[in-house]
Order: sequence, then C-alpha cells, then structure tokens
Amino acid sequence: MLAARAAAGAPDTVRVALSGEDPAAVSRQLHYLGYVSRAAAALIGGYRSGLAELERLAREADARRARLRAVEQASRADRERILKERRARRGVLEHIAGDIRASRRQIRVLRADEARLGRLIEGIGRVIARVEATPEPGSAKEAFSTLRGRLRLPVRGELTGRFGAPRGPAGSEAKGVFIRAAEGQPVRAIAPGQVVFADWMRGFGNLLIVDHGETYLSIYANNESLLKQVGDAVAAGDAIATTGSSGGNEETGLYFEMRHLGRAFDPLRWVKLK
Repeated sequence: MLAARAAAGAPDTVRVALSGEDPAAVSRQLHYLGYVSRAAAALIGGYRSGLAELERLAREADARRARLRAVEQASRADRERILKERRARRGVLEHIAGDIRASRRQIRVLRADEARLGRLIEGIGRVIARVEATPEPGSAKEAFSTLRGRLRLPVRGELTGRFGAPRGPAGSEAKGVFIRAAEGQPVRAIAPGQVVFADWMRGFGNLLIVDHGETYLSIYANNESLLKQVGDAVAAGDAIATTGSSGGNEETGLYFEMRHLGRAFDPLRWVKLK
C-alpha cells in the first residue's frame, strides 16, 4: 500500500479531470483511501505501542534477572557463611569433646592417685596402731593434739591451694593445701615425730609422711628431694625435704596434708599463719 501511494504521488485535480475518469468515483476512492490510511495509521500506532510495551517488559525482565542474580549471589554467600559457621561450630564441639575426654582421664588418674595414697595411709595407720598399743617405757612426750593452733606451716611461700578447693580442672576436692615456693626451699617438720614413709609416688612425687602419735600424720608431697629416711626421728623445725615439682604440678612448692585416723582435715585450723 505504501509503495502504491508513493508511485501514484499526491492527487492532482487537473490530471484527474483530464484522465476522463468519473470525478465521483475518484472522490469515493480518495475517501476509501482515507479510511485505509487511518486504519493503517492506527495499526502502526498499535504496533508502536506493542513495541514500547515489549521494550518495557524486556527492561523489567532484565531488572528481574539482575535481582535474581543478586539474590542467588546473596544466597550463595549465606550458604558459604552457614557452612563456615557449621565447620567452626563442629571444630569447637570436637575441641570441647577432647577437653571432656582429657578431663575424664585426669579425673580417673587423680582418683587412682588419691586411692593409692589412701591405701598407703590405711596400711601405715594399722602399723602405727599396733606399735602404739605397746608403748615403750619412758617414751611419753607432749601429745600432738595439744599443739592445735601452735603449729607453723612447713615452708614459707604463697598459699595458692586450700583444703576442699577443686584440685585442677578435674574438680576433685583437695585434701590438703598447696604452698607455692621457689625450688629448693627447705621443708620443715611441723612437730616432733618419726618418718614412716619416704619415697616417690605417682601424682605426689617425692612423698614423705611423719607420724606424730595419736594417729596423727603430716604429709609432705611434690618435693624436689627427701632429706630423711623411714625410721628417722625428727624434731619440730627439722629440714626433712626441699620444695620442687616432682608431683607433676605446674608450679614449684609443697603439697601438704594432715590426717587423723586416716581422714584428712584442714591444716590451716592447726597452724599460726602469722
């Protein structure tokens, strides 16, 4: 239609008059051509609107795709973050589980060490009971029970572990006190008595036990060296050992217990701290 209109050119009144055609027919044709032109214009306008709508939809589709890519990237980042946090959490849980297993092993070791010391003291107590049942003539001395509140700690240092406090991460209660001191300091007997044990024991290192009579015992552990042997008599203040870390403690010093009838009690209730 466009090609035909271009070839025909614009309507020329003189040319139409000379052509011999019926003017009314020509008028009708021009009128019909106006309808066709308007219809073509409307159709072209519709096509243009459709193209504009397609362009708008294409832009929206591009924007939607961009948003989807952003969401996908954010989701991927979130998944990576979640996986990383999960791996970190798994590592923490594995570390905690390892600590728990180590603590359980330490608890078993500490309990075994304490049980071993308890059996040793029970055996010593039975021997002492038989000996004290038949005292030697002229062996009377000041009763240990009268010395309560007059004793001195066996070594000078800082009191870092108290009776009944948790002993290490295992949480078992300490049956004595720990006195932190430099290595090699003299450990002195708290009262007169006799050495009934002097040897190394697992968990307590170089261990020395003194019998003070009346089934009272003083126990000195974690020593670097022992200066007395089983059977030696000691006086109050005698050097019987030197401080160290032979019991496996991270700090050097002395682990000190007092027992009566095999049961541990707080030594600080029997000593003068000043």
